Amino acid sequence: MITKFVKEAQAGKINLVEHTEKALEEAEKISKEYRYVTAWADAVERAKELQEQVTKGTAHGRLFGVLISVKDNICVKDVESTASSAILKTYKPVFNATVIQKCLNEGAIILGKTVQDEFGFGGFAVNTGKGYEKPLNPFDKKRATGGSSGGAAGLTKKATFPHIALAESTGGSIADPASFCGVVGICPTYGRVSRYGLIDYANSLDKIGTMALDIDDAALLLEIISGKDAHDSTSAELPVPSLDTAGAVNGLKIGIVKEAFAEGVDNNVRKSVMEAIYKLEQKGARRIELSLPLSMKYGLAAYYTLAMTEASTNLARYCGLRYGATDQLTGTYNEFFSRVRTNNFGEEAKRRLLLGTFARMAGYRDAFYTKAAQVRTKMLQEYAAAFKQVDVLITPTMPIVAPTFDEIKKLTPLQNYAMDILTVSPNLAGLPHISIPCGESNGLPIGLMVTGPHFAEQKIIQVAKAHGK
Repeated sequence: MITKFVKEAQAGKINLVEHTEKALEEAEKISKEYRYVTAWADAVERAKELQEQVTKGTAHGRLFGVLISVKDNICVKDVESTASSAILKTYKPVFNATVIQKCLNEGAIILGKTVQDEFGFGGFAVNTGKGYEKPLNPFDKKRATGGSSGGAAGLTKKATFPHIALAESTGGSIADPASFCGVVGICPTYGRVSRYGLIDYANSLDKIGTMALDIDDAALLLEIISGKDAHDSTSAELPVPSLDTAGAVNGLKIGIVKEAFAEGVDNNVRKSVMEAIYKLEQKGARRIELSLPLSMKYGLAAYYTLAMTEASTNLARYCGLRYGATDQLTGTYNEFFSRVRTNNFGEEAKRRLLLGTFARMAGYRDAFYTKAAQVRTKMLQEYAAAFKQVDVLITPTMPIVAPTFDEIKKLTPLQNYAMDILTVSPNLAGLPHISIPCGESNGLPIGLMVTGPHFAEQKIIQVAKAHGK
């Protein structure tokens, strides 16, 4: 869809200004009804620049004229970027994140910022910050989009114009909403994409990825944003392969993680994913059942301990003095600091900051943070052993389809966290994974997740495309 549009736009067959105005009108209408966009970029002005290039015969770029929405925790110059938190309200970056600059260099048009769980703290996109409305599922407004990249997934599903979304995952925030909204979501290997310009949640876990209606479009955007960046020392010095790969699984060994199909997984979800696996077998894949006992048993505990600890450190900077929300300078520093944070952080943000601060305090650090880091190392070893037996792993993305807001209200915080059981382990291990729609249950989409070894984005896309054929 995107490649064809780009060729036509470069050839002058599409008036980009008119196209962008219509797309913007549609996006505004969708957002008004479903609450997906938090801030708009000057898309029409950018379209005029690109149209001028067409006139001069200098039009170029693999994303020429394509509208891209950006998750609210990725900085876009002069566009309010708040990670959907009141504490960063009015913050307009004076620079572009590396991924944004790479998109602009390829001729993209930034549409606007999409809503998320505050700082990424959630799996349903119901933990948006104070003053931000919860996004609604594109299939049923009484249900959640999934989180934390809920706005990105919802807009991707509803938009009829050529569009790709930039999203971000810490523990499943791309795969989860992709599953609930019936779109494609790719989360790359940690280090494949620069994090420069990303508003941090957990430095050792955050990864910028992509969402689209089809695999090719999501893969194209991921290929464009990947690569070493001098601004980010954690970005990998590895060549970026072409992700325009054919869908083929003949001779590939596909690992079926037994624990991912156990009790707690919805029967319709289990059935749809098993049917998808059978389809891949019919195309020549070899199915191998295996177990990841450590990852499935301790993944959640290790992930939340590490993620909350890192969040506690990262969010300490929001003190009311440097940027974002502030207050009257009265009382002691601690009183001022506490007042600003109390008034501007949401309930879930406060919960995670308190837990994270506790887990990294002297006297508790070894019992919690250090132990979780050791478990993470063991999980990496478990995955490495699994990938000696198979090429990729397949699981459901989520154990359920999108729940209603009423059902979510009945969950305890621990039950909320447990919904990430299938996505936290690949994220904790920094492994690339892709979620694709593989069926429906009562009219709601079901996601299948393909996970590969480090830097095997090409392989997971290949398998995903084979299913879609």
